[in-house]
Amino acid sequence: MPIILDRTLFPMHFVVKQVSSGFSRSSKKSGFGFEKKGFTLIELLVVIAIIGILASVVLANYNEGRKSARDARRVSDLRQVQLALENYFLNMRNYPAGNTWSSLTSPLSTYLPVVPVDPLNSGSNVYNYKSLTAAGADCSSACTSYVLRAVTERDAANNPVFSNDVDGSWGGYDCEDNIKAYCLRP
Repeated sequence: MPIILDRTLFPMHFVVKQVSSGFSRSSKKSGFGFEKKGFTLIELLVVIAIIGILASVVLANYNEGRKSARDARRVSDLRQVQLALENYFLNMRNYPAGNTWSSLTSPLSTYLPVVPVDPLNSGSNVYNYKSLTAAGADCSSACTSYVLRAVTERDAANNPVFSNDVDGSWGGYDCEDNIKAYCLRP
């Protein structure tokens, strides 16, 4: 018959259990009679280090995702404004004169209730508008062209939106992909 000692009845004694080759003893007691519970400092530091590494990987991917989302919004905003400008042109036979993004608010109010702003809207991350002549020069009335410009956060090599924009210099705006400028023209 196997011998089993209950630890609640005998807290200071070994737990005896029967194994196939006979009896063996195992103890979970420290030298002071207390059971060892918990983790060592090394185990805790290893777990904390692993959690830190995983958190940094997730955070890096999260930031890239946010940049991609803001770039997608920039493209969408410029496409909306481009559509509103084309509707304006169909009715007025010219594009609104102006050299700032805010100059679009009044003329496009019928076609676009709110003229969007860049998701960051600071520093170089602002939208630009300039009315132009057919030759690409500045225009103050009866404008036949324009340029819309946004600066993206991701490089052209990693950003597929640059395959659908115009490049070059238009109305003083540099629209080259190497400076992350996304531009639209009619």
